[in-house]
Amino acid sequence: MFIKDIQELEKAVNSELASKIKKSTISFNEIMLELDVENLFSIVQFLKSNDNCKFKQLIDIAGVDFPERDKRFRLIYLLLSHEKNLRIKLCIDFESSKSIPSIVKIFPSANWMEREVFDMYGIKFTNHPDLRRILTDYGFKGHPLRKDFPLTGFNEVRYSEKEKKVIYEPVKLEQNYRNFDFESPWEGTKYLKEIKKKSNNEKKE
Repeated sequence: MFIKDIQELEKAVNSELASKIKKSTISFNEIMLELDVENLFSIVQFLKSNDNCKFKQLIDIAGVDFPERDKRFRLIYLLLSHEKNLRIKLCIDFESSKSIPSIVKIFPSANWMEREVFDMYGIKFTNHPDLRRILTDYGFKGHPLRKDFPLTGFNEVRYSEKEKKVIYEPVKLEQNYRNFDFESPWEGTKYLKEIKKKSNNEKKE
């Protein structure tokens, strides 16, 4: 069967994977498939190897955090078919305790992508050959792209001249909060008015 356009591809994919796909939509000339975690590996394998699809390149794995939901995390897999010049996105929603099957055996490039997702979101992948942090430092606490991660982080890193090594310390604000005067610059700030008034009083005395 020769696929002419994205509509035909959507029909072909749905007919082959009907029981495994929860929903499919076409938007911006791309197919979006919503599926369960358990079907991810088999669907990715099918999309890469099937002659009607030939999605042989994994573009990216993107994570999204919805802390208010029961299924907190969403992963979106972006695949490209060079031969057909078409793109497809796979979307899965799951709880924070859920482990995701690794697709490194299908796409070796997923190795670093899955490590980035693990580092930034704390999402674990089963059967990954080397699941460890890749963007943050050793001993780093927390996952920076989670919505509940504090904007200033947990620790700051600096070189200690005393200890002759890089050390971690709890984040602290080195500068005290200041009160700013937002009056018009043409009228002058409050403290300047007070200085001018004091100066005038001293002259009169």
